[in-house]
Amino acid sequence: MSKKLILLIGAPGSGKTTDAKIVANDFKDSITTYSLGDILKQDINKGGKVGKIINDYVSKGDLVPAALTIDEVFKVIDNAPTDIVLIDGFPREMEQVKIFGDAINNLKRVELLSVIEVRVNKDLAKSRYFKNHSEDEKIFNHSMKSYQDTINEIEEYYKGKNMLKVIDGEKDLDVVVSDIEEYLKSLIKS
Repeated sequence: MSKKLILLIGAPGSGKTTDAKIVANDFKDSITTYSLGDILKQDINKGGKVGKIINDYVSKGDLVPAALTIDEVFKVIDNAPTDIVLIDGFPREMEQVKIFGDAINNLKRVELLSVIEVRVNKDLAKSRYFKNHSEDEKIFNHSMKSYQDTINEIEEYYKGKNMLKVIDGEKDLDVVVSDIEEYLKSLIKS
């Protein structure tokens, strides 16, 4: 039986990881949630060749190559204890979208149900980001530019497949989480 996948995307500082953690707790019996950032950090902490390669990209705020990222995503999907998996922070670029889409179509072991975008303006994203990260502003600006350069194309791609759900991430946290959870309930039922 194939796993069912939901992707959660948004700008750096959009709150998507916080949202995903709350959703993971509320749906812990039916949905397993992973953050791409956490997956990559675990690889870095394990060390070895893969961890070093990932660290070289992450430390500069650059995107990890698509093929490597997708391998790591499939590992966690395959090992998830539930049939439904939510991954936050993936995909981040069109190359990832296309390669991942092709892999899903060819492997038939994962069914992509939806892509949820937590949408916020740049100023709010920046203030939230620095509330939770003590990183250099250059890294935030670089990550935000990467996101802004690709998000329109990613949105169009998933809109064309009737899979994009936009959530207003500028509302209070409990409202955003409630909106995401209501949408997930409707997805799981169908």
